[in-house]
Amino acid sequence: MIKTLLKIFLVCITTIVLLYISRFWPIELWARRGSMLSDLGLRPQGGMLQVWLRGTGFATFELVIWSAIVFVTFTLLEKVNERLTH
Repeated sequence: MIKTLLKIFLVCITTIVLLYISRFWPIELWARRGSMLSDLGLRPQGGMLQVWLRGTGFATFELVIWSAIVFVTFTLLEKVNERLTH
């Protein structure tokens, strides 16, 4: 139990450090057209799923789709972690 909590704490600390360091990265991901992530349609203000679903019948179900994506992602990560640890 303590080992798991330490791993979670380590991930949180790593995330905070990376977010802090990311301010100093020389790579501009979204600043101009033709940059790395703008070609994929990723916007710095978020809402990418909303933009992709705009004009379709699924636009009103954005939150449900996000929750399904998160659920499937966590399920797959749990399965991978289970195989690696056992």
